[in-house]
Amino acid sequence: MFWEGHDPPQGMRQGADIGTQYRSMVLYADEGQRVTAEASAAVYQRALSEAGRGAITTELASLGEFYYAEDYHQQYLSDAKNPYGYCGLGGTGVSCPVGLKLAEQ
Repeated sequence: MFWEGHDPPQGMRQGADIGTQYRSMVLYADEGQRVTAEASAAVYQRALSEAGRGAITTELASLGEFYYAEDYHQQYLSDAKNPYGYCGLGGTGVSCPVGLKLAEQ
């Protein structure tokens, strides 16, 4: 769902929003999550390449210290909080293969 929910080859932007705060990131908390994130990126990159799309620019990084955003940023698209909210992100239209197998790397 993560890879399909945005356009990972876009770099420091998503749609019309440009800048480092709009970059795509996967933050991992341990080695197992890092391996899984890298493997899923590799699998999705193959699907993107087959569809003629560019390279994934999503950054993979260690989680480090984490701070929750302000309450008004939480669950932004929920009807209760923001009934007229919208998400302008569009994916690439390329499906991410299901059933990741680490041996496929």
